[in-house]
Amino acid sequence: MNLSEYVKKRNGVPMGANNSLKNMIARSLGAGKFSIFWKYWNPIWSYYLGKYIFKPLKIIFPPALSVILSFAFSGFLHDLIIMLLRWNFELLLTPWFLLMGFCVVLGDYAKIDYSKFTWIIRAFINILIILSCLLIAYQVRI
Repeated sequence: MNLSEYVKKRNGVPMGANNSLKNMIARSLGAGKFSIFWKYWNPIWSYYLGKYIFKPLKIIFPPALSVILSFAFSGFLHDLIIMLLRWNFELLLTPWFLLMGFCVVLGDYAKIDYSKFTWIIRAFINILIILSCLLIAYQVRI
């Protein structure tokens, strides 16, 4: 599957369409599982992360560990950009993304499913998970 097909599958509209951002936000926040949130969030980034990081890692490691390492890699790339802009070494996004990766794996392992709730409750749960991971990461940042 190429990038255009992937984005259309995730957003329901072609890449660059007027409703692309709205669809991404509505679908990701309204996801009934935290792992599903990430299937819809930022499909362009996740396409390349999946193709060049997750799939090669999955050859070496179990899928769950590959997910966690992919999240950590993504967070580190985000941190790296900030470090280069600020000329200051600090890791906040790496531990944040690492924690979210753990939440994805643990949520799937525990079969946590909140899809029966209304969209607003699902959005609240997804935001709560994200912000909780951020708060913890902020407390342990390097």
